Amino acid sequence: MEEASLSSSPPTPDQPPKQSLTQRSKVVWRLLLVSNLALGAYMFARARKKDIAVEESKAAAKVPSPPVVTTDTPVPEEAVLSPPITEPVKVREPIPEDQHYELFKWILEEKRKVKPKDPEERKRIDEEKALLKQFIRAKSVPNI
Repeated sequence: MEEASLSSSPPTPDQPPKQSLTQRSKVVWRLLLVSNLALGAYMFARARKKDIAVEESKAAAKVPSPPVVTTDTPVPEEAVLSPPITEPVKVREPIPEDQHYELFKWILEEKRKVKPKDPEERKRIDEEKALLKQFIRAKSVPNI
């Protein structure tokens, strides 16, 4: 009976089943992937930060610094006043009433799509929508 029990047991439990190298080292592959993604994100963020800093420095260079006034020597101030330059008002053609109605309807649709962030914004949007509805229902359209 001992011989029968010995022959029915599995041959050798010490040998693991054969697996590929990638399946045996899944943790290593995942670690490499995550670290590469983190490194790439860091590099892009750093490059963007540099670009923003360069733009700000260019903007600061364009703004002239105010002149420094010393109290030792009085500087005579000259009245240099130039007349303000005004551009002529462009007269545009009046918009037809049907286009007014279409415009008001489009604005109302866009207001309906907006998701308010707080109750105050919701109240303001509701007031604007009510005003637009009044314009749409009115017999005459106010000029824009």
